[in-house]
Amino acid sequence: MTPRVRAPELPQNYLWFNTDQPLSLKELKGRVVILDFWTYCCINCLHILPDLKYLEQKYRDSLTVIGVHSAKFDNEKETENIRQAILRYDIEHPVLVDRDFRVWQEYTVRAWPTLVVIDPESYVIASVSGEGNRDVLDEFIAKLINQHQEKGTLNFQELSLTLEKQRQPLITPLAFPGKVLATASGLFIADSGHHRLVRSSFDGEILHVIGTGKPGFIDGDFSEAQFFAPQGMAFDEENQILYIADTENHALRRVDLRHQLVKTIAGTGKQSRNIHPHSGAGLETELNSPWDLVKVGNNLFIAMAGPHQIWQMDLETGIINTYAGTGAEACVDGSLTESAFAQPSGITTDGKELYIADSEVSSIRSVGIVEPRQVKTVCGSGGLFSFGDVDGQGENVRLQHCLGVEYAQNYLWVADTYNHKIKLVSPSTRNCQTVLGDGSAGLQDGEGKNSRFFEPSGLSVINSHLYVADTNNHVIRRVDLNTFEVTTLKFPGLCAPDVCIPPNF
Repeated sequence: MTPRVRAPELPQNYLWFNTDQPLSLKELKGRVVILDFWTYCCINCLHILPDLKYLEQKYRDSLTVIGVHSAKFDNEKETENIRQAILRYDIEHPVLVDRDFRVWQEYTVRAWPTLVVIDPESYVIASVSGEGNRDVLDEFIAKLINQHQEKGTLNFQELSLTLEKQRQPLITPLAFPGKVLATASGLFIADSGHHRLVRSSFDGEILHVIGTGKPGFIDGDFSEAQFFAPQGMAFDEENQILYIADTENHALRRVDLRHQLVKTIAGTGKQSRNIHPHSGAGLETELNSPWDLVKVGNNLFIAMAGPHQIWQMDLETGIINTYAGTGAEACVDGSLTESAFAQPSGITTDGKELYIADSEVSSIRSVGIVEPRQVKTVCGSGGLFSFGDVDGQGENVRLQHCLGVEYAQNYLWVADTYNHKIKLVSPSTRNCQTVLGDGSAGLQDGEGKNSRFFEPSGLSVINSHLYVADTNNHVIRRVDLNTFEVTTLKFPGLCAPDVCIPPNF
């Protein structure tokens, strides 16, 4: 018989979120405990949050989930950044900040995400890594509760917690805007934290609010449609059609501005578990966290963050398919079929190449859409654990979890998200230089490197202005490309969904 292993006690002198005081396994005795080892950059970690929420609600009087945040990137070690991630992803269980990987090592964890199950007598009895384990865990927890109910070792009571979102409600007009798109028809903003889209003039006048502001998956007119953390967008100016990567619905949506209707064009609302290259009819094919879009002719190209691939959708036939990437999480150059990406989160084009912000390898990649169709690394080292903040050329460049990229006039603007900077890259020389931001998180207008951003994620250029989705500042910034002067846009007609109902025009 295998000896049972006593669960190491949780540190009481570390930082905790979503609770007024540190939790100990001693006081949680009588409850099932799941430790979720995660880091907020990781798409796989984000994918299991809905599973944990489901289990927490189902077994609320006998199960406690504790997030153990063991940071990958330097930026993820910062207290305020972790708090913002908890707010952004609506995490409602206690989170322990695992300084220096102490708890990770004590529980011999090897990968993100890993779930460790502790029984009501404080013994480690199971551990599972990766996604897609909800049903197995559900069955396991139910059996565990029955066993300990019979033994009389279960303590039924609901924990009372003080959540970060109660301390810091999201009542700003925008909440964690992920992407922005500047077009001749105005500015489109993915108001990701409010689960809606906003269309405005370049002066901040609100033209449309698209979506109820509640997370959901509903087609229909602008006042009834629902999205779930939408991100990247592409616009068909001629037909006045906006395409959206509806990220947490694992779907692509189409907004007809003339008729003010939202329609799903790809995805079923269910996350795909198939990472092998495949194709199918748009509405019959499950997708996996589409994060950004670009339109080339009658094709949409999609940065599909979940399976680490680039996808393509033919808008005439409705067929969607894997375009590049094996599904492995890595940085591999070469042909479309042998290439590999790592959580691609931004996409743009010059008409011949796609350019990708490949976030988990902190690199900018290029993908050919005319012969020869090859994948190359423009800048960054391409290593999963190789990151930093170094300007320079090619593989000597260091970025930190870049999420946005925009092609304009032979250059690439890059949102170097975790360095809180905007950088300029030449695809031809592979040179990368910091242009905006001093590297400290903050909200500061000014010129060039005298400005400050807080995890900027989306970029768009029109004429002589660059627009930035400054995600953790909950604002859109405008940059005059002649002077590099940064200003913050105001939207006087906009407010949070729960605060007021803005008019639709």
